[in-house]
Amino acid sequence: MEEAPTTNLTVAKLKALCVLNDLSASGKKDELLLRLLEAGVDRETLGIEVYDDDTATFQSTASGEVVGHPEDEEDADEVEEEPVMLSLEDEDTMTPTTEAEPTSKVASPPPKKSKKQKKPAEDVVETSADDDEVLEAEILEADLLDDEPAALEPEPEEVDEPVQEKPAAASKQAPMTLAQMVQRPQTVAVLLALLILGAGGWYYVNNQIEPFTADSLRYGDTMGYIISGTADAYEESEDGTLIATGEYVSLVLDQIDDAPEYCKVRLMYQGEGEASITEGASTELFTQTSDDRLGAVEIKGGQGMSWLSVESKNDMTFSAFDIMGHKKTLQKCNDRAEGTFGTAEITLTTWTELRERVTLATQLDTTLDNSKVLFDGTAFTYGVGGLFGGLEELSPGLGMVVAPVELEEFFGNAFITHDATGTSSGWEWRVTGSEKVGTTNMWKVTASHRDVREFCLGYANMNLWLDAESPWAARQSVDIAISSSESSQTDCPKWKQDGIDLILPEGELELHHSFERTFLTRGFKSVELGKSYDNRPESNEMDPDDDDLSNWGVDDVHLPDNSTLRPHPLDMAMTCLSEFSGDASGAVTALENDGYVWRAVDSKNGTATEWNISWVAYDSTAGWLRFAVSGDETDGLTCTFLAKGTFDDSITYDRDAIPKVLPLEAIEQRVMNDQRFPALTGPEALFSSSGYHAETSIGYLVVVPGSGFGIDISSILDADGATTVDLQRQWEEGAVDHRFSLLVDATDGRLIGWTAFEVEVF
Repeated sequence: MEEAPTTNLTVAKLKALCVLNDLSASGKKDELLLRLLEAGVDRETLGIEVYDDDTATFQSTASGEVVGHPEDEEDADEVEEEPVMLSLEDEDTMTPTTEAEPTSKVASPPPKKSKKQKKPAEDVVETSADDDEVLEAEILEADLLDDEPAALEPEPEEVDEPVQEKPAAASKQAPMTLAQMVQRPQTVAVLLALLILGAGGWYYVNNQIEPFTADSLRYGDTMGYIISGTADAYEESEDGTLIATGEYVSLVLDQIDDAPEYCKVRLMYQGEGEASITEGASTELFTQTSDDRLGAVEIKGGQGMSWLSVESKNDMTFSAFDIMGHKKTLQKCNDRAEGTFGTAEITLTTWTELRERVTLATQLDTTLDNSKVLFDGTAFTYGVGGLFGGLEELSPGLGMVVAPVELEEFFGNAFITHDATGTSSGWEWRVTGSEKVGTTNMWKVTASHRDVREFCLGYANMNLWLDAESPWAARQSVDIAISSSESSQTDCPKWKQDGIDLILPEGELELHHSFERTFLTRGFKSVELGKSYDNRPESNEMDPDDDDLSNWGVDDVHLPDNSTLRPHPLDMAMTCLSEFSGDASGAVTALENDGYVWRAVDSKNGTATEWNISWVAYDSTAGWLRFAVSGDETDGLTCTFLAKGTFDDSITYDRDAIPKVLPLEAIEQRVMNDQRFPALTGPEALFSSSGYHAETSIGYLVVVPGSGFGIDISSILDADGATTVDLQRQWEEGAVDHRFSLLVDATDGRLIGWTAFEVEVF
């Protein structure tokens, strides 16, 4: 069994070393020594062994003797200066000593010669960088005591080799007691100095904040937070506040309520939330050959393929969620508001793909219960979405204001320290200093959205308080005001104003709220993005072949539709047009002379199918026609004219810009695959196990570059236009109104998103 190490250091010095190495200073000498060894302190510092120049080896000090040489003192000026350490328990420091007369030939007994090895820096004082001589002295030597010095020990035989002058050896007199020490003026002065310096040092160290880089998320991370108003909120309310006017009303209320009659709405809310990273089970890795990606969650993409992702959630429970709405009176928004008061629950879930770090899907679940309506809905988007999905498309990065910011996503590897700056998702940020939040010092960051500022849309500002221990902002305040009014754009160039008028909704939007952390629980396994995994789909794996696409824009009248699941597909219905030459001559003439159908949608009416088609002629005149089809081709079709009309605004005619697309029947086969899109099939979805629900309708929309309805969309489309297919279902169960909607990109069959909600109005 290995012999326990011993040291020539005192207990006091061992305790001091423990304090310097952030270790406990309690216990006996052997316990302190063992603790320091386990902490990695080298054996020479601990006095267990010393370096012998003759043998170029370390020698043990266990026997109580230390091998040394006079020439060691000549190297004293090479010893690095370290802070002086004083201890009330250190007998080497406080034991009285006497001064010895310098001699040219001095030799000390072996036990005392250990004092002259390369000692810790507290025993060495360097006079200046230019001096050749080094003055060595024991700390607090003979001046401290009036007692008679003990007799010097006999000296061994003198040696011929000259050495530097040495102070006298320490006396063997017993150390002073604490009472004796504090009675001496010199000691009192030293203690007071240590007390003052120590207190000042403690204050300084404990009020500093270390720079850091954002810690990565971990599977299982959870942070609770409070949702409230801000100091700059509307009318200084304690509630968070959202104000929307004009087209922004639908942007907001389409997600939480059906209130299109409002021209202005004001939400006031407060509550609590919880941000978390889902820790996926091994069952999520059924496509993997190992558990290397344990923690990830499987998610279907827009083409129905399975991907691995990081699932992040924000669950918000609002104890107060009040809606004040304004209606129009004589084409003017009334100043008088009507109020509803209640509660709400909102959950925002985002799936980020492991390899490419892109947002695969976003789901927003909303429950609203107030004095007029009970609303329960889900909006699922294959890509960016959420509470302000439309604004996120308009100006990326704005959507992150609705939840605590993820630090690694926002700051990346940026070093968070005073005056650090950077940009992220359109936000320009700067570290302005540090503030204490509760008992924790945190870095404060101010951020401003560049697009909102540069396009004269108003302002969008955030303040973030960052704690190195938290992967989310520990505190966050949001202050946003966006407006399409001309008064806010007076300083913008003309081309910017034209772009704003094109894409920005009419009206105003204000948002003021804050989040503040209540608790934080860290997970164990770090989220590793940028990593590949087994059976990862190719991005274009489910894209249709070119042979599957129809280039109907060359000379056909409408998008092909030869469905066998619907009784009257569009191809069959369009044979009725020849019967409407008298009732709808304009539509018939336009379509017979190179016009085409740019919008069509069907609906069920008993055994008949009603089609509403919108057409455009080669001269850009446009209109619409509604008719019904019943019967079948075997027994004969019955065509019934219902209504017609024209559009006041011209519609751009451009056959060359109509993209190649999948026919309607090919798209319906894709979306009805319940293995790829299970959410679309069921009693409260679009399809049953045998086909369409009776209330489900299908339609398509073609948009080409140019003007339509007074809007020029040339700048936001490529040379080719866009074609989407939409499916809708609306039905009632008692007093509850149900709605389900789906949107598909017809050029590749990719799902864009779907919504499902139910409303009960009191």
